[in-house]
Amino acid sequence: MFGTSGIRGPLGETVTADLALAVGRAVATDGASRVLVGRDARASGEFLTDAVAAGLAECGADIIDLGTVATPTLARNIERLDADAGVVITASHNPSPDNGLKLWTPSGQAFDTDRRQRITELIDESAYEFAAWDATGSRCQDSTATASHKAALVGAVDREPIEGLSVVVDVGNGVGGVTAAALGSLGAEVTTLNAQPDGAFPGRPSEPTAETLTGLCAQVAHTDADLGIAHDGDADRMLAVDETGTFVPKDVLFALFARQAVEAAGGGRVAAPVDTSLAVADAVEAAGGEMIRTKVGDVFVAEAASKPGAVFGGEPSGAWIWPDETLCPDGPLAACRLAALVGNGESLSVQADRVETYPLYRENIEVEQKVAVIDRIAAALDTTFDHVETIDGLRVETDEGWFLIRASGTQPLIRITAEARQDEAARKLCEQAVERIKTATVE
Repeated sequence: MFGTSGIRGPLGETVTADLALAVGRAVATDGASRVLVGRDARASGEFLTDAVAAGLAECGADIIDLGTVATPTLARNIERLDADAGVVITASHNPSPDNGLKLWTPSGQAFDTDRRQRITELIDESAYEFAAWDATGSRCQDSTATASHKAALVGAVDREPIEGLSVVVDVGNGVGGVTAAALGSLGAEVTTLNAQPDGAFPGRPSEPTAETLTGLCAQVAHTDADLGIAHDGDADRMLAVDETGTFVPKDVLFALFARQAVEAAGGGRVAAPVDTSLAVADAVEAAGGEMIRTKVGDVFVAEAASKPGAVFGGEPSGAWIWPDETLCPDGPLAACRLAALVGNGESLSVQADRVETYPLYRENIEVEQKVAVIDRIAAALDTTFDHVETIDGLRVETDEGWFLIRASGTQPLIRITAEARQDEAARKLCEQAVERIKTATVE
C-alpha cells in the first residue's frame, strides 16, 4: 500500500474515500489522539480530507484542520500544535488525476517502516478500535501554520547574504507560496510564476524537471535574476535554475547542498539513495564527510538522516533534509538555503560548474517476473563481484564505477543505472547490467 513516499495513485482507483477513511481509523487506532490534517490544491483533496477526519474522529482522535498547506508546513507544525501525527492529502509531483496520503510524526519525519507496516496491517485486518458514542473526536480549524513555517524559514538563514538578491519562484500552481513570502521577508526581490494554487496545474506539470521548467528558465535568462526556484505540487521538492537560465542538474544541486552541510558541521554523514551519483560522493568526501546509502525514497533517507552524526540527507529528485531543522523534505527551506549559498559566494552557475560530473547511463527493461529475475541476477553477481550491495536492488561497485539493477516499484520494469569516471567505462557497465538481465530472463 505504501510506496517510496506515502500512498499515491489515480483517484477512484488506488486512492478512494474508503481508503482515506481507513487510514484515518488506523492512525487513531495506532495511538494518535490529536492529528493535524491538510491538503494540496487538488479539488479531490477536500473530500479525502473529510474522509480521513471522519476515520480519525470515529476512533476517538481530535483533528486540527490546517486547510490548504505545503507538506513541510504541516510536518513542521505537528509538534508546535501538540499533535501526535499528521496526515497530508497530496499526490506531490504526480499529475492532477492522482492523489495520495502522507503520514508524519511530531519530529517532522514520515512514518517509518515499522509504523507503516502497523497501519497496513490494521487496514488489511479492519482491526480498528472505535470510540464510544460520547468519546468520538472533535474537529477544529487552525490558520497559523503557514505563518509559523515562514518564521522558522526566516530564522534558519542569515538575512545579510539574501538581502537584495533577485529570485524568481515558480510555485507550479501548488501550495508552496510560503517560499516567496519567506524570501521577501529576508530582503530578496521576489518574482513569482504560477503562483495561483490550482490542482489542475495549468501552468506546467507538477513535477519540476529540466523539461517542465522552460518558463522559469526563460524568465531568469531574460531578467537580472540571480537564481530561479521551482517546487512541485506540495512543495516538498525544490529544484533550481542558475542566473543564466540554465537548469541546475539534480546531482549537482545535491553535491552543493551536501558539501555545504558537511563543511558547516566540520564533518558528518550524508544520507543518499543507492542511485546517487559519484559527483555527490566526491563532494561529501572532499568536504571531510561520509556518505551512507539508503533505499530509494525520501522516507528511507529521512530514517537515515535521523541517526546520530547525520548532517544532511537528500534525493536527486529534489527532496532535501536538514535534520537540525526538520526530518521532512522542506522545499521552502532548501530555497532559502540555496539563496544564502548564492549570496554568500559566487554565482550559482560558477558554483555548479565546479562540481565535477561523470557519464551516467540509464535503461529500462520490461520484465514480467521482475522479482524472480532480480533473485537470479543476485545469485550470479555474488560469485562475480567483490562489492555487491542489496539495500535496494543490486548495486555493484567496480574500480571503474558502479551499476544498479533495481525493480520498479510500480511497473513491470527493471531499471538500470550505470556511472563511471570515463564514458566508455560507464557504457560497458550499463551493457554488463543489461546482459545480466537478459540472461536471467531466459533462464
